[in-house]
Amino acid sequence: MWIKLLLCAAIVIFCTFLGYLAASKFRARRNFFAQMSAFNDRYINELTYSRRALKELIGEMKEGGEFFDLLKEREPEIKLSYLSDEEKRECTDYLRMLGAGDSHSQKNYFSAKKEFLDEKKAQSAKAASERGSLYLKLGLLAGLAFVILIV
Repeated sequence: MWIKLLLCAAIVIFCTFLGYLAASKFRARRNFFAQMSAFNDRYINELTYSRRALKELIGEMKEGGEFFDLLKEREPEIKLSYLSDEEKRECTDYLRMLGAGDSHSQKNYFSAKKEFLDEKKAQSAKAASERGSLYLKLGLLAGLAFVILIV
């Protein structure tokens, strides 16, 4: 009897964990755009006021995350599975424009990108909250259904 209960609880927990893992791409996408938006705001301020070199700005950053890793590595190709092809192109263009040209043209470019980034940040946060809870609930329900089938 206790072994059945323990097995049922383990199945429900395992399926719920699988739902949590399935929702991780939405959380990662939300974090990526939040980091990108925060960096964009900081870089616009740097271009406007202090005008430090890009290497100096990136070197003193202590933040972690996939966007900051891309920023430090400056790879020409983005290999993040949770971004669409259009978003990868936008991010690649964004990274190529960093440090290219004079400060006035960069300020105009990154100020124009602010609206795009804020929109993506809001969309990804909404998707993460909606789909994250959906996948978690689906995992729980799948676990309960599996337990009902077994018992």
